[in-house]
Amino acid sequence: MSLLGSSWSSMDVARRVISTLRAGGVRQVVLAPGSRSAPLAYALAEAELEILVRIDERAAGFTALGLALSSGLPTAVLTTSGTAVGNLLPAVMEANHAGVPLLVLSADRPEELRGTGANQTTDQVDLFGPHVRFAADIPADTDPQTAVQTGLDAARGLLDGVPRGPVQLNLAFREPLTPQLDGSEYQPNTLSAGVPEFVGTPEFAEPQAPVFYPGATDFLSRTVVLAGHDAGVEAERFARLHRLPLLAEPSSNARFGPNAIGPYRLLLEHFAGQIERVVVFGRPTLSRPVSALMSRVELPRALFLPRPVAWFEADRRTETLIRDGPELSKFAGRGPVGWLESWQRAAELAETALESALGTELSGLRLARELWRLSEVQLMIGSSNPIRDVDLAARPRPTSARIFANRGLAGIDGTVSTAQGIALASGRPTRLLLGDLTLLHDAGGLLLPRGERVSDLQIVVLNDAGGGIFGLLEHGTLAAQPAYAAAVERFFGTAQDVELSQLAAAYGLAYQRIGTTAELTDALQAPVRGRSVLEIRTERSALRGLHDRVKTAIAEAVRELC
Repeated sequence: MSLLGSSWSSMDVARRVISTLRAGGVRQVVLAPGSRSAPLAYALAEAELEILVRIDERAAGFTALGLALSSGLPTAVLTTSGTAVGNLLPAVMEANHAGVPLLVLSADRPEELRGTGANQTTDQVDLFGPHVRFAADIPADTDPQTAVQTGLDAARGLLDGVPRGPVQLNLAFREPLTPQLDGSEYQPNTLSAGVPEFVGTPEFAEPQAPVFYPGATDFLSRTVVLAGHDAGVEAERFARLHRLPLLAEPSSNARFGPNAIGPYRLLLEHFAGQIERVVVFGRPTLSRPVSALMSRVELPRALFLPRPVAWFEADRRTETLIRDGPELSKFAGRGPVGWLESWQRAAELAETALESALGTELSGLRLARELWRLSEVQLMIGSSNPIRDVDLAARPRPTSARIFANRGLAGIDGTVSTAQGIALASGRPTRLLLGDLTLLHDAGGLLLPRGERVSDLQIVVLNDAGGGIFGLLEHGTLAAQPAYAAAVERFFGTAQDVELSQLAAAYGLAYQRIGTTAELTDALQAPVRGRSVLEIRTERSALRGLHDRVKTAIAEAVRELC
């Protein structure tokens, strides 16, 4: 049905899109400026939504990802046509595998201009392929409400059996593209007609915790609970109720409580022969000892999946799939007397050995340990070495601070932008721990147009002038061989000499270089206000030796116990 004559104007379409998004729970939109997307930009200017402007589309996509991660609400990112849309692919891929409700609003040329060589025109339809839950190509001058509503439902996980995640709404617009030129007037009552109003957030709230029944069985088993990314507090509760050791990754948000074992990945080799069952919450991604444990086909293993998840495909994993709390309790059993206690005692000895091996010298492991111990603010952890350093060195402690990480695909893309989105959506001070290459990869994410809202974000950079993680892999052994040393350094070490103090100054961030553990302690105890950078410099060449010392120290400390 036409609103103003025989067809809808571009402004009519844009206003209907925005009114439908607002009614469907969208409260924040990230906009990357462009011409073809102008109708949506003007419609946003008229709406009661928070608009964040980012000049770089990749940064815009990850900022929207961070906003959605923190708020749980569907969040939109708007771009013009052409390569602008392609720059969103990394954020969309991460949102796919992490199950984040990201809405891509991609402006496009109308049908008559496609395939003609018109400026900034390419095939944007289904550009993101399997990485979106729903994609719609919305023709120019037509009512977009049905497609937008379906996209919202898909993003929020309301389609039967489909986990929440990203969607693409590709919107074609004909000229004129502005309210001034098309002569239309904003008609909120008419444009909102038939749009169901968003009345609550039940689907965005924390899912109701499943009921576990540890007393429903007398079955005793030396079971361990693995809590991977996004496992949640359910994993901690389950381990405590069943008297089982909890092996929790940092971004599980379950690394607390009396059952949590800190340096678990270096204890697994000592306990591996005693483990009789494994229960998995979330998605473990960090360590080879855990991967080795999960690959033991003779070992009964259960993956708890009470809700659909984006990263799982049926018949692609070998664990028993359990969706019901009582059934999981029966599978896991209860820990026999001494089972949990032996892990706890080993953890105490390992923590003491780790602390001694680290000494007072600044390193990635020391930084991770102190950051986890002292930070009372929410924390995002970058991929590569930082999150693995935290996994090894962070001593479990009670904390209400939420932990974030882009573990959907575990890339370094857009880490700064994601963290800024997290801080802006929550309104809470936030720390970001990352490596130098991760910061430099998203340096453009530091760019804010004048007048944009600034987050309270402290960026803690471990600068070892390159890709330190490769030294801990097989490449580190090859680096010691003259025939391969130069190739490993150039292709994997990727050495860089950027002055981070100057980079911070260029984008208007406060900067402090940390040289001692005492300085680090003082800095981490200070309030996080505005945007700032803390730089800690270390040497990559010392990394492999440090990890070898830590492993040896822990092995010696627990040898007699295990």
